[in-house]
Amino acid sequence: MNVNGDLSFLSLIMGASIPVQIVMLILILASLFSWKYIFIKIKTIKAAEEDAEEFEKYFWAGAQLKQLYDSASAMGANIGGLKAIFKAGYKEYIVARSSDQKLDKQTKDSVRRAMQVAYNRELDALERHLPFLASVGSVSPYIGLFGTVWGIMNSFIGLSNVAQSTLAQVAPGIAEALIATAIGLFAAIPAVIAYNRFAAKVDRLAIRYESFMEEFINNVDRRS
Repeated sequence: MNVNGDLSFLSLIMGASIPVQIVMLILILASLFSWKYIFIKIKTIKAAEEDAEEFEKYFWAGAQLKQLYDSASAMGANIGGLKAIFKAGYKEYIVARSSDQKLDKQTKDSVRRAMQVAYNRELDALERHLPFLASVGSVSPYIGLFGTVWGIMNSFIGLSNVAQSTLAQVAPGIAEALIATAIGLFAAIPAVIAYNRFAAKVDRLAIRYESFMEEFINNVDRRS
């Protein structure tokens, strides 16, 4: 415990007990990883939204499905989002048509299953890292609180050997302990805000994908 009156942020961290410093380190690492995943998700979700916007523009404009399929296939492994879902469904549709099958209920179910597999894969990619952000947002304050409780307990144990305690002796120890809670909140607040925002965007994209899947089935049904 620091009792020399130096209450600067860095000196309080360096003067904290080892368990409290470990708690602070865990929270700082959690915060750094959170910000890393936040920037990754911003880029990923923005790309998915732009991809869906562009593809739907051509699809609803009445573009030839074969032309859209060829364009999606030319992207190779870089394909994703709505294009990947469309490609999976149209590929199954081509197989049905090449074997002279009518687009009956069984064939439509096959097309829908193929699109559903691609949909699940795309949704899994969109939701990646979100559980980590949710965990950081919910757990970090408690980890910080643990550090605070430990630090305050350690401070009072140290003061038990002092005949007369003053505010100058108590304040540094309490300040060291409270930094753990502050760092926990610093890690949690951005993670919670980011998680809620990203989860809402993923839900909207999921609804968009599902609506497209149903419209695609109706579209190929009308063309059969």
